[in-house]
Amino acid sequence: MTDHEYMQQAIALAQKAKGFTSPNPCVGAVVVKNDKIVGRGFHRAAGLAHAEVKALDDAVSNAAGATIYVTLEPCNHFGKTGPCTHKIIEAGIKKVVIGCKDPNPDVCGNGIKYLQDNGIKVICGILENQAQVLIEDFIWYVQNKKPFVILKCASTLDGRIATSTGDSKWITNEKSRGYVHQIRHETDAILVGSGTLHADNPSLTSRISGKKTKDPVRIILDTHLSINRDAKVLTQTSDAKTIIVTGPDVSKEKTDLIQSRGAQIIQIPLKEQKLDLNQLMIKLGEMSILSILIEGGSVVAGAVLREKIVNKVMFFLAPKFLGSSDGIPMFDGKGPKLIKDAFELENMNISQFDDDILVQGYLK
Repeated sequence: MTDHEYMQQAIALAQKAKGFTSPNPCVGAVVVKNDKIVGRGFHRAAGLAHAEVKALDDAVSNAAGATIYVTLEPCNHFGKTGPCTHKIIEAGIKKVVIGCKDPNPDVCGNGIKYLQDNGIKVICGILENQAQVLIEDFIWYVQNKKPFVILKCASTLDGRIATSTGDSKWITNEKSRGYVHQIRHETDAILVGSGTLHADNPSLTSRISGKKTKDPVRIILDTHLSINRDAKVLTQTSDAKTIIVTGPDVSKEKTDLIQSRGAQIIQIPLKEQKLDLNQLMIKLGEMSILSILIEGGSVVAGAVLREKIVNKVMFFLAPKFLGSSDGIPMFDGKGPKLIKDAFELENMNISQFDDDILVQGYLK
């Protein structure tokens, strides 16, 4: 096998823990000796052993003189666990192959230098793009201190998310909806507006048959705190908390009532009579929320684009159309007057879920 093939094995291991490791990145590692994998490991959750330690423990004495492939630069500092660089040196590893450097500007390259200073050969940048995409939320967060935001859209071919009566079940097929539940599991939080809450009374949980999943933190934009006290997000059983984001003028009586139902209230300033979403992102970053999946309706979808807080778009297109102008459009609000000012995606990827098409890309 080649370096790329071994690194692909490490990436596949890291992917197993996607959704469980925040605020740490998901990382995978394999130990190779005499062209054979002798140790495998991945970081399972914050506070538990890192991928390199798991792989070296799995390799036992076979680690001496071996090569370790790891998706992210080994840490060289003390946290909840000891430095992985020390473990690598103690195990007798002779060569370290890395997917991508640590994105934290305060530590980037420190692990590599320490290993090299101790006589270990280091190669960095093998399947670098794949390794970075794996932890794109972590990379964005450590460099910007704000969550990585994914906007998920789903519409008919003529750009409608519901009929004129508000009916939207179901535009996309079961396989597409299942994939969205996987993305919910992988992100720290899911965000919707009060309009979606009142119209659908959603659970906003991650439900995948036969698989252990983690529910995201539920974030509801509700300027005037109009949420029903019996809404599912307040009454269902879930390990994840519900956060209601309101304006600064909501009465203490209202906030006390909702907080008594177990929700957390965050009050943020208004901007042109709307919640200041950029201030919200700063606040959520301070709460160590690394990633957010936005599944709101047209009002929220339009607002987050105009406020430029979206990093990535997931756009599902179903092979059906209403053939009229009275359905609810994907985005609400004023858009650009010129095509040259339209929102553009780059680094696009197109995939298919039965008859549905998913277009993914990053906002320029």
